Amino acid sequence: MHDASHQSLFKTKWLNDTLTDWLCARPIWNDLHKYRAHHMRHHSKTSTKDDPDLSLVAGFPTSKKSLMRKFARDLAGITGFKFAVGRVLMDIEKMEWTVSNDRRWISQEGRHWSDYPKAFFKNSGGAIITNAALFSALWAAGHPKLYGLWILAYLTPFPLFLRVRSMAEHAGMPSSKSALMNTRTTQAGYIARALVAPIHVNYHKEHHLMAAVPYFKLPKMHQMLRERGHVSEPPTYWQVLDELSKKED
Repeated sequence: MHDASHQSLFKTKWLNDTLTDWLCARPIWNDLHKYRAHHMRHHSKTSTKDDPDLSLVAGFPTSKKSLMRKFARDLAGITGFKFAVGRVLMDIEKMEWTVSNDRRWISQEGRHWSDYPKAFFKNSGGAIITNAALFSALWAAGHPKLYGLWILAYLTPFPLFLRVRSMAEHAGMPSSKSALMNTRTTQAGYIARALVAPIHVNYHKEHHLMAAVPYFKLPKMHQMLRERGHVSEPPTYWQVLDELSKKED
């Protein structure tokens, strides 16, 4: 979904805008077009007070105990539950749409009670349709209970993976107009690539420097920047987590 929002996942507009929306965004209760508008603001305002993703990395560095509490809330489903509640509030149009932790309420003056279910089904229709299709496919295959694993994964490890990725990309970086300063590239091994950093999203500094570069060319771009002395060897995800949790309680 992220790369499609930059029109760089596929060559054609339909594949980036429509296919990716229905195969990647809608099943996880997201919206490619809303995400694109949000994400473009993040790129143009990175690390400034107007960065819509600033709340995702606020409060770092922190202590190891604090970080473990955050991870525990993620794995316990607390973060996922809050996200689901937020999605409902956004889809009934009581709260502005976002993928960050900010909450901006929308005036409800003049709204009728019937406006809320109408707004919900208008905004959540894609998620309902795609998840109904997934459940139906599992039912037809004789394994409807497997759908519960999809919900469990969505509410528990998924928020944790998103948190780790957000931390690695911008947490603890100085406020600057330069992507060389405000964004971090991270080394990703097999496990990190499977869980946190698919299709080279870990080359985040390079992505912010030139967002139109497709994912499969980001490693080459990183190598070119290394050879010219513009960037140094990046840390691993473990090193980033350690660096961001060194604050004393």
